[in-house]
Amino acid sequence: MDEATAIKTAQDLAERVIAPAAGKHDREGSFPREVITELGKAGLLGLTVPAAYGGSGLGPRAFAAVMSTIAEADGSAAMIYLMHVMGTACIAASPNVASQASTLKAIAAGTHLTTLAFSEKGSRSHFWAPVSRATKHGAKTQLNAMKSWVTSAGEANSYVVTTLSSEGKTPTDTTLYLVDRKAAGVKTLSPWDGLGLRANASSPVTLEGVEVSDAERLTDEGAGFKTKLEVVLPMFNLGQACVGLGLCRAATKATTTHLKTATFEHLGQSLGEALPNLRAQLAQMQITTDQLAAFIDDTVGHFEKPGPATMLRALQVKAAGGEAAIDVTSLAMRTCGGAAFSKHTGIERFFRDAHAGAVMAPTGDVLREFIGKALLGIPLF
Repeated sequence: MDEATAIKTAQDLAERVIAPAAGKHDREGSFPREVITELGKAGLLGLTVPAAYGGSGLGPRAFAAVMSTIAEADGSAAMIYLMHVMGTACIAASPNVASQASTLKAIAAGTHLTTLAFSEKGSRSHFWAPVSRATKHGAKTQLNAMKSWVTSAGEANSYVVTTLSSEGKTPTDTTLYLVDRKAAGVKTLSPWDGLGLRANASSPVTLEGVEVSDAERLTDEGAGFKTKLEVVLPMFNLGQACVGLGLCRAATKATTTHLKTATFEHLGQSLGEALPNLRAQLAQMQITTDQLAAFIDDTVGHFEKPGPATMLRALQVKAAGGEAAIDVTSLAMRTCGGAAFSKHTGIERFFRDAHAGAVMAPTGDVLREFIGKALLGIPLF
């Protein structure tokens, strides 16, 4: 599948499958299994899987376009997809990738959903520094960890788990493992019932005495941090910004429709015709949305041709995306008033999803700390 086909496929699925189901899944807090099935059938779960394993092998530009398209239809589905692509990236980048060939082929075939299990209660938004530690038992390694906020918990086929290495000396001496959802000792805890992104099955997952072999180790011992920083962080931040862009576009489109169709009957005018302040607010929403789109495009360019500012862009893009999504969806709520609060426009869902994304690690505050350090030449860690 080439880039143009991938984008067209995503647009078709967004219109036919994802958007029509989004409201129901949000209300029920239910996992959009039919959406994931259709993404798999269409080849989009294998978007970034190397061609050698049956995937499309596409890069950041196609990824960004597909991400924002899915997010415009449903923020929850977009987060599920984002975490899947990040888990896939960890598997594909593994020095033990030959041991994971069957998993990559299943992802490319659309029959395997994966996700990240990084965050822990003890280290909170500092996802790169787990407090759990692997222990060696002969040829086996045992994992014991309490993971928080695992997207697709209980729904994904596998989890990419981070833990301190058995001999690790610092919080960044970590190792990544691929853990089967059905492995003995893996438990999904309370179901997700959050304010926003309600349909992404995010909940705690515990690993109690879970045994893994070297074949399931995705990094060299102690080298997990390098994968997090170089493989996961840039593309995750880009993907999160694209979720923000999709929400901005959805909110702006819904607001435009409301201003065109809602009327003052006594004046014989639509809201958009009668009230210049609402037109000005809509204009600001579009400006902010287009600014974010341009920033994302610039970031993609840096990823395609890395240079001195590439990591800076990677840090900036999620912070910019989160702020833009909150600004635009907040303006949409204010512009549409009671119609937005009554839920039939979908705007309040976009608003809630935008705020949920802002608190996902690395949070905007953490990213601004990193950006400030980068500008001053101070090491990030």
